[in-house]
Amino acid sequence: MANSNIVLLLINFHLIFLSSLNFSEAQLAPAVFIFGDSLVDVGNNNYLKNTVVKANFLPHGIDYPGMKPTGRFCNGKNVADFIAERAGLPSSPPYLSLVSRPGKIDNATSLLTGANFASAAAGILNNTGIALYKELIPLATQVDYFATVSEELKQQLGPSAAQKRFAKSVFVIVTGSNDIIYYVPFADPSGKYNTQQQRMDFVLDTLEEQLRRLYDYGARKFVVTGVSALGCCPFLRAWDEGGVCNEVVNSLTVTFNEGIEPMLRKLKSEVKDMSYTYCDSYGILQNLIQNAKLYGFDENKAACCGQGNYRGKLTCMRTSPYCSNRSDYLFWDPFHPTEAGQRILVDNIFDGPSKYTFPLTVRQLIAL
Repeated sequence: MANSNIVLLLINFHLIFLSSLNFSEAQLAPAVFIFGDSLVDVGNNNYLKNTVVKANFLPHGIDYPGMKPTGRFCNGKNVADFIAERAGLPSSPPYLSLVSRPGKIDNATSLLTGANFASAAAGILNNTGIALYKELIPLATQVDYFATVSEELKQQLGPSAAQKRFAKSVFVIVTGSNDIIYYVPFADPSGKYNTQQQRMDFVLDTLEEQLRRLYDYGARKFVVTGVSALGCCPFLRAWDEGGVCNEVVNSLTVTFNEGIEPMLRKLKSEVKDMSYTYCDSYGILQNLIQNAKLYGFDENKAACCGQGNYRGKLTCMRTSPYCSNRSDYLFWDPFHPTEAGQRILVDNIFDGPSKYTFPLTVRQLIAL
Protein backbone atom coordinates (compact mmCIF):
# COMPACT_ATOMS: atom_id res chain seq x y z
CA MET A 1 0.00 0.00 0.00
CA ALA A 2 2.83 2.35 0.89
CA ASN A 3 4.46 1.66 -2.45
CA SER A 4 1.16 2.42 -4.24
CA ASN A 5 0.90 5.76 -2.48
CA ILE A 6 4.45 6.64 -3.47
CA VAL A 7 3.69 5.77 -7.09
CA LEU A 8 0.54 7.92 -7.03
CA LEU A 9 2.48 10.81 -5.53
CA LEU A 10 5.13 10.48 -8.23
CA ILE A 11 2.47 10.39 -10.95
CA ASN A 12 0.77 13.50 -9.52
CA PHE A 13 4.11 15.29 -9.25
CA HIS A 14 4.89 14.40 -12.86
CA LEU A 15 1.52 15.69 -14.05
CA ILE A 16 1.95 18.94 -12.13
CA PHE A 17 5.42 19.38 -13.60
CA LEU A 18 4.14 18.76 -17.12
CA SER A 19 1.30 21.21 -16.64
CA SER A 20 3.82 23.86 -15.63
CA LEU A 21 5.42 23.54 -19.05
CA ASN A 22 2.23 24.70 -20.75
CA PHE A 23 1.19 28.31 -20.48
CA SER A 24 -2.20 29.59 -19.41
CA GLU A 25 -4.69 31.27 -21.73
CA ALA A 26 -3.69 34.61 -20.20
CA GLN A 27 -0.17 34.06 -21.47
CA LEU A 28 0.38 34.82 -25.13
CA ALA A 29 3.84 33.21 -25.17
CA PRO A 30 5.65 30.75 -22.92
CA ALA A 31 8.68 33.00 -22.37
CA VAL A 32 10.34 36.32 -23.22
CA PHE A 33 14.11 36.58 -23.57
CA ILE A 34 15.56 40.10 -23.56
CA PHE A 35 18.88 41.27 -25.00
CA GLY A 36 20.25 44.79 -25.22
CA ASP A 37 21.27 47.90 -23.32
CA SER A 38 20.03 50.26 -20.60
CA LEU A 39 16.56 50.61 -22.10
CA VAL A 40 15.87 47.01 -21.10
CA ASP A 41 18.44 46.26 -18.37
CA VAL A 42 16.54 45.16 -15.25
CA GLY A 43 19.55 44.80 -13.00
CA ASN A 44 22.36 42.81 -14.65
CA ASN A 45 24.82 45.67 -14.22
CA ASN A 46 24.22 45.53 -10.47
CA TYR A 47 26.25 42.32 -10.49
CA LEU A 48 29.25 43.79 -12.32
CA LYS A 49 32.07 44.88 -10.01
CA ASN A 50 34.03 47.12 -12.35
CA THR A 51 31.49 49.50 -13.85
CA VAL A 52 29.93 52.73 -12.65
CA VAL A 53 26.94 52.29 -14.99
CA LYS A 54 24.38 51.27 -12.42
CA ALA A 55 20.95 52.47 -11.36
CA ASN A 56 20.69 50.65 -8.04
CA PHE A 57 19.95 53.79 -6.03
CA LEU A 58 17.11 56.26 -5.63
CA PRO A 59 15.64 58.26 -7.27
CA HIS A 60 15.84 55.50 -9.93
CA GLY A 61 12.91 53.21 -9.17
CA ILE A 62 11.04 55.78 -7.12
CA ASP A 63 7.79 54.70 -8.81
CA TYR A 64 8.68 51.01 -9.03
CA PRO A 65 6.62 48.81 -6.66
CA GLY A 66 7.95 49.40 -3.16
CA MET A 67 9.98 52.45 -4.30
CA LYS A 68 12.71 49.97 -5.14
CA PRO A 69 15.80 50.92 -7.19
CA THR A 70 16.38 47.69 -9.10
CA GLY A 71 18.94 48.69 -11.71
CA ARG A 72 16.38 50.00 -14.20
CA PHE A 73 17.32 53.39 -15.66
CA CYS A 74 13.83 54.71 -15.10
CA ASN A 75 11.54 56.02 -12.41
CA GLY A 76 9.56 52.77 -12.62
CA LYS A 77 9.11 49.89 -15.03
CA ASN A 78 10.85 49.80 -18.40
CA VAL A 79 10.33 48.40 -21.90
CA ALA A 80 11.31 44.87 -20.84
CA ASP A 81 8.67 44.86 -18.08
CA PHE A 82 5.90 46.13 -20.33
CA ILE A 83 6.61 43.63 -23.10
CA ALA A 84 6.42 40.78 -20.58
CA GLU A 85 3.29 42.29 -19.07
CA ARG A 86 1.55 42.52 -22.44
CA ALA A 87 2.51 38.90 -23.14
CA GLY A 88 0.91 37.84 -19.86
CA LEU A 89 4.22 36.96 -18.18
CA PRO A 90 6.19 38.09 -15.14
CA SER A 91 9.16 40.32 -15.88
CA SER A 92 12.11 38.23 -16.98
CA PRO A 93 14.73 38.18 -14.18
CA PRO A 94 18.25 39.51 -14.74
CA TYR A 95 20.35 36.53 -15.79
CA LEU A 96 23.19 37.36 -13.42
CA SER A 97 20.81 37.16 -10.46
CA LEU A 98 20.40 33.45 -11.21
CA VAL A 99 24.06 32.45 -11.37
CA SER A 100 26.66 32.07 -8.64
CA ARG A 101 29.56 31.52 -11.01
CA PRO A 102 29.99 31.40 -14.80
CA GLY A 103 27.90 28.62 -16.32
CA LYS A 104 26.28 27.69 -12.99
CA ILE A 105 22.56 28.54 -12.83
CA ASP A 106 21.16 28.32 -9.30
CA ASN A 107 17.45 28.88 -9.96
CA ALA A 108 16.75 27.17 -13.26
CA THR A 109 12.97 27.03 -12.80
CA SER A 110 12.90 30.84 -13.13
CA LEU A 111 14.05 30.42 -16.73
CA LEU A 112 10.82 28.77 -17.85
CA THR A 113 9.22 32.17 -18.49
CA GLY A 114 12.38 33.83 -19.79
CA ALA A 115 15.48 35.74 -18.76
CA ASN A 116 16.94 39.19 -19.26
CA PHE A 117 20.56 39.47 -20.45
CA ALA A 118 20.67 43.23 -21.14
CA SER A 119 23.48 45.42 -19.86
CA ALA A 120 23.43 49.21 -19.60
CA ALA A 121 26.03 50.98 -21.81
CA ALA A 122 26.78 47.77 -23.72
CA GLY A 123 26.53 47.53 -27.48
CA ILE A 124 26.51 45.18 -30.42
CA LEU A 125 30.31 45.26 -30.67
CA ASN A 126 32.43 43.69 -27.95
CA ASN A 127 34.46 46.86 -27.37
CA THR A 128 31.62 49.40 -27.38
CA GLY A 129 31.75 51.45 -24.19
CA ILE A 130 34.56 49.39 -22.64
CA ALA A 131 37.15 52.19 -22.72
CA LEU A 132 34.86 54.36 -20.58
CA TYR A 133 32.96 51.87 -18.47
CA LYS A 134 35.41 48.93 -18.10
CA GLU A 135 33.06 46.01 -17.44
CA LEU A 136 29.92 45.55 -19.53
CA ILE A 137 28.07 42.64 -21.16
CA PRO A 138 28.24 43.02 -24.96
CA LEU A 139 25.67 41.35 -27.18
CA ALA A 140 27.91 38.37 -28.01
CA THR A 141 28.32 37.58 -24.29
CA GLN A 142 24.57 37.97 -23.77
CA VAL A 143 24.06 35.35 -26.48
CA ASP A 144 26.68 33.16 -24.78
CA TYR A 145 24.60 33.39 -21.62
CA PHE A 146 21.50 32.34 -23.54
CA ALA A 147 23.44 29.32 -24.84
CA THR A 148 23.89 28.30 -21.19
CA VAL A 149 20.16 28.80 -20.58
CA SER A 150 19.37 26.74 -23.68
CA GLU A 151 21.43 23.81 -22.43
CA GLU A 152 19.92 24.07 -18.96
CA LEU A 153 16.35 23.94 -20.28
CA LYS A 154 17.19 21.07 -22.62
CA GLN A 155 18.34 19.13 -19.58
CA GLN A 156 15.20 20.09 -17.63
CA LEU A 157 12.61 19.53 -20.35
CA GLY A 158 14.34 17.34 -22.90
CA PRO A 159 15.72 18.63 -26.21
CA SER A 160 12.45 18.36 -28.15
CA ALA A 161 10.27 20.08 -25.53
CA ALA A 162 12.85 22.81 -25.00
CA GLN A 163 13.07 23.48 -28.72
CA LYS A 164 9.28 23.75 -28.98
CA ARG A 165 9.30 26.19 -26.09
CA PHE A 166 11.99 28.35 -27.67
CA ALA A 167 10.16 28.33 -31.01
CA LYS A 168 7.05 29.81 -29.37
CA SER A 169 8.96 32.27 -27.18
CA VAL A 170 9.76 35.88 -28.02
CA PHE A 171 13.35 37.13 -28.37
CA VAL A 172 13.59 40.90 -27.94
CA ILE A 173 16.70 42.78 -29.05
CA VAL A 174 17.02 46.46 -28.08
CA THR A 175 20.53 47.64 -28.89
CA GLY A 176 22.66 49.80 -31.17
CA SER A 177 22.46 53.18 -29.41
CA ASN A 178 25.83 52.85 -27.74
CA ASP A 179 27.53 51.70 -30.94
CA ILE A 180 26.27 54.86 -32.66
CA ILE A 181 27.48 57.04 -29.79
CA TYR A 182 30.85 55.43 -29.02
CA TYR A 183 31.99 53.69 -32.21
CA VAL A 184 30.47 54.79 -35.53
CA PRO A 185 31.55 58.50 -35.45
CA PHE A 186 35.18 57.75 -34.57
CA ALA A 187 38.22 56.11 -36.16
CA ASP A 188 38.13 52.33 -35.99
CA PRO A 189 40.84 51.16 -33.53
CA SER A 190 41.80 48.32 -35.88
CA GLY A 191 42.15 50.69 -38.85
CA LYS A 192 40.04 48.30 -40.91
CA TYR A 193 36.93 50.47 -41.40
CA ASN A 194 37.78 53.97 -42.57
CA THR A 195 34.37 55.53 -43.24
CA GLN A 196 31.28 55.95 -41.10
CA GLN A 197 29.31 53.79 -43.51
CA GLN A 198 31.88 51.00 -43.28
CA ARG A 199 31.76 51.14 -39.50
CA MET A 200 27.96 51.15 -39.57
CA ASP A 201 27.92 48.14 -41.90
CA PHE A 202 30.31 46.36 -39.54
CA VAL A 203 27.91 46.93 -36.63
CA LEU A 204 24.96 45.65 -38.70
CA ASP A 205 26.91 42.59 -39.84
CA THR A 206 27.79 41.85 -36.21
CA LEU A 207 24.13 42.18 -35.21
CA GLU A 208 23.16 39.72 -37.94
CA GLU A 209 25.83 37.29 -36.74
CA GLN A 210 24.41 37.35 -33.21
CA LEU A 211 20.83 36.87 -34.46
CA ARG A 212 22.03 33.83 -36.40
CA ARG A 213 23.58 32.47 -33.23
CA LEU A 214 20.30 32.93 -31.35
CA TYR A 215 18.52 31.14 -34.20
CA ASP A 216 20.99 28.24 -33.93
CA TYR A 217 20.22 28.02 -30.20
CA GLY A 218 16.48 27.79 -30.86
CA ALA A 219 15.08 31.31 -31.33
CA ARG A 220 12.47 31.68 -34.07
CA LYS A 221 10.48 34.82 -33.20
CA PHE A 222 12.51 38.02 -33.08
CA VAL A 223 11.47 41.51 -32.00
CA VAL A 224 14.20 43.93 -33.09
CA THR A 225 13.88 47.63 -32.34
CA GLY A 226 15.54 50.39 -34.27
CA VAL A 227 17.58 52.98 -32.40
CA SER A 228 15.51 55.84 -31.05
CA ALA A 229 15.97 59.54 -31.91
CA LEU A 230 19.18 59.93 -29.91
CA GLY A 231 19.70 63.50 -31.07
CA CYS A 232 16.54 64.59 -29.25
CA CYS A 233 17.42 63.24 -25.82
CA PRO A 234 17.98 65.85 -23.07
CA PHE A 235 21.73 65.16 -23.02
CA LEU A 236 22.21 66.33 -26.60
CA ARG A 237 19.69 69.17 -26.29
CA ALA A 238 21.61 70.44 -23.24
CA TRP A 239 24.63 71.42 -25.34
CA ASP A 240 22.64 73.53 -27.80
CA GLU A 241 21.72 77.08 -26.83
CA GLY A 242 18.22 76.69 -28.22
CA GLY A 243 17.79 73.16 -26.92
CA VAL A 244 17.11 71.77 -30.38
CA CYS A 245 17.70 68.18 -31.46
CA ASN A 246 21.16 67.25 -32.72
CA GLU A 247 20.39 66.41 -36.33
CA VAL A 248 23.87 65.05 -37.05
CA VAL A 249 23.31 62.28 -34.49
CA ASN A 250 19.74 61.77 -35.67
CA SER A 251 20.97 61.39 -39.25
CA LEU A 252 23.43 58.70 -38.16
CA THR A 253 20.61 56.95 -36.34
CA VAL A 254 18.29 57.03 -39.34
CA THR A 255 21.00 55.61 -41.60
CA PHE A 256 21.68 52.81 -39.13
CA ASN A 257 17.99 51.98 -38.78
CA GLU A 258 17.58 51.87 -42.55
CA GLY A 259 19.99 48.95 -42.58
CA ILE A 260 18.24 46.82 -39.96
CA GLU A 261 15.03 45.82 -41.71
CA PRO A 262 16.73 44.75 -44.99
CA MET A 263 19.15 42.70 -42.90
CA LEU A 264 16.21 41.00 -41.17
CA ARG A 265 14.51 40.28 -44.52
CA LYS A 266 17.73 38.74 -45.84
CA LEU A 267 18.14 36.61 -42.73
CA LYS A 268 14.56 35.39 -42.92
CA SER A 269 15.08 34.34 -46.54
CA GLU A 270 18.12 32.28 -45.59
CA VAL A 271 16.93 30.38 -42.51
CA LYS A 272 13.92 28.18 -41.90
CA ASP A 273 10.86 29.18 -39.85
CA MET A 274 12.17 32.54 -38.69
CA SER A 275 9.70 35.40 -38.13
CA TYR A 276 10.40 38.94 -36.99
CA THR A 277 8.96 42.29 -36.06
CA TYR A 278 10.98 45.42 -36.72
CA CYS A 279 9.97 48.27 -34.43
CA ASP A 280 10.51 51.87 -35.48
CA SER A 281 11.46 53.34 -32.11
CA TYR A 282 12.77 56.45 -33.86
CA GLY A 283 9.37 57.24 -35.38
CA ILE A 284 7.55 56.52 -32.14
CA LEU A 285 9.73 58.87 -30.10
CA GLN A 286 9.50 61.62 -32.72
CA ASN A 287 5.73 61.30 -32.62
CA LEU A 288 5.73 61.54 -28.81
CA ILE A 289 7.92 64.65 -28.94
CA GLN A 290 5.89 66.37 -31.65
CA ASN A 291 2.53 65.50 -30.10
CA ALA A 292 3.52 65.49 -26.44
CA LYS A 293 0.35 67.18 -25.17
CA LEU A 294 -1.85 64.58 -26.87
CA TYR A 295 -0.07 61.88 -24.88
CA GLY A 296 -0.25 63.76 -21.58
CA PHE A 297 3.31 65.11 -21.47
CA ASP A 298 3.74 68.75 -20.43
CA GLU A 299 7.53 68.50 -20.77
CA ASN A 300 9.10 66.85 -23.83
CA LYS A 301 12.62 68.32 -23.80
CA ALA A 302 13.98 68.36 -20.24
CA ALA A 303 14.70 65.31 -18.11
CA CYS A 304 12.91 64.77 -14.83
CA CYS A 305 16.15 63.80 -13.05
CA GLY A 306 19.56 65.26 -13.85
CA GLN A 307 21.53 68.49 -13.72
CA GLY A 308 22.40 71.43 -15.97
CA ASN A 309 20.48 72.70 -18.99
CA TYR A 310 17.34 70.63 -19.53
CA ARG A 311 18.64 68.50 -16.64
CA GLY A 312 20.66 66.83 -19.35
CA LYS A 313 24.33 67.65 -18.80
CA LEU A 314 24.84 65.34 -15.82
CA THR A 315 23.06 62.06 -15.37
CA CYS A 316 20.60 61.17 -12.61
CA MET A 317 22.54 60.62 -9.37
CA ARG A 318 21.63 60.16 -5.71
CA THR A 319 21.82 63.90 -5.10
CA SER A 320 20.23 65.04 -8.35
CA PRO A 321 17.10 67.18 -8.28
CA TYR A 322 14.09 65.42 -9.77
CA CYS A 323 10.53 66.35 -10.63
CA SER A 324 7.53 65.41 -8.54
CA ASN A 325 5.14 65.19 -11.52
CA ARG A 326 6.96 62.37 -13.28
CA SER A 327 4.06 61.25 -15.45
CA ASP A 328 4.10 64.73 -17.06
CA TYR A 329 7.65 64.19 -18.34
CA LEU A 330 8.61 62.26 -21.45
CA PHE A 331 12.22 61.80 -20.29
CA TRP A 332 13.29 60.46 -16.93
CA ASP A 333 17.03 61.20 -17.20
CA PRO A 334 19.34 62.59 -19.93
CA PHE A 335 18.96 59.43 -22.03
CA HIS A 336 15.91 57.38 -21.04
CA PRO A 337 12.13 57.92 -21.18
CA THR A 338 9.99 57.83 -18.07
CA GLU A 339 7.84 54.83 -17.21
CA ALA A 340 4.94 56.64 -18.88
CA GLY A 341 6.94 57.14 -22.08
CA GLN A 342 8.18 53.57 -22.16
CA ARG A 343 4.68 52.21 -21.64
CA ILE A 344 3.42 54.13 -24.68
CA LEU A 345 6.34 52.87 -26.76
CA VAL A 346 5.43 49.26 -25.96
CA ASP A 347 1.74 49.94 -26.63
CA ASN A 348 2.76 51.10 -30.10
CA ILE A 349 4.94 48.11 -30.94
CA PHE A 350 2.60 45.54 -29.45
CA ASP A 351 -0.58 46.47 -31.25
CA GLY A 352 0.47 48.99 -33.89
CA PRO A 353 -0.13 51.22 -35.79
CA SER A 354 1.49 49.25 -38.57
CA LYS A 355 3.69 52.18 -39.66
CA TYR A 356 5.78 51.57 -36.53
CA THR A 357 5.93 47.76 -36.64
CA PHE A 358 6.44 45.70 -39.76
CA PRO A 359 5.81 43.30 -41.27
CA LEU A 360 3.89 42.34 -38.10
CA THR A 361 2.96 43.81 -34.74
CA VAL A 362 4.39 42.01 -31.74
CA ARG A 363 0.95 40.54 -30.98
CA GLN A 364 0.70 39.17 -34.51
CA LEU A 365 4.21 37.75 -34.28
CA ILE A 366 3.40 35.92 -31.04
CA ALA A 367 0.21 34.52 -32.58
CA LEU A 368 2.04 32.80 -35.45
